[in-house]
Amino acid sequence: MISDKIILGIDPGTRILGWGVIKVTGNKVLFVEMGVLDLHLCKDHYQKLSEIYNGISGLIERFKPDEMAVEAPFYGKNIQSMFVLGRAQGAAITAALSTDIQITEYAPRKVKMAITGRGAASKEQVATLLCNILRIENPSVYLDATDGVAVAYCHFLESARPAVSNGGKSNWKEFVKNNPDRIK
Repeated sequence: MISDKIILGIDPGTRILGWGVIKVTGNKVLFVEMGVLDLHLCKDHYQKLSEIYNGISGLIERFKPDEMAVEAPFYGKNIQSMFVLGRAQGAAITAALSTDIQITEYAPRKVKMAITGRGAASKEQVATLLCNILRIENPSVYLDATDGVAVAYCHFLESARPAVSNGGKSNWKEFVKNNPDRIK
């Protein structure tokens, strides 16, 4: 049986960063809240990274999550986009590293597969199914927010499975622990 915990899910972005919080009690999942960090008004990329760091730090202080799940950047048509998203993800991860939160990363296809059973599902399909599963009555107008909840729910599903392997997920806390010479 899974112990009680709060999971913060992050869908990194440099224009809109989605987040969602779920509470796990036993084997039941309760939707807590979701939202976005709107970064459109930030003047430059470094200001956006600062806003992400401060925003995630505020969410951690507010919800006191036990674990954080982050969606990994994916390579599309433009490799520069992946680098920029990686920086956004890094700012979110850095905010959590100063706490005792376990951080786990999931590929976008893994998250979609966990929610819909299809790794190529659309954001709308993920949002619709997730709202039905968690009984979310008034979903956010931003699909990035439901994506944040989806990452958290994917983490719940993955952590509820018996451990056979790491299933393609990366645990940053373990990386930091096993590589102290690489962290400065």
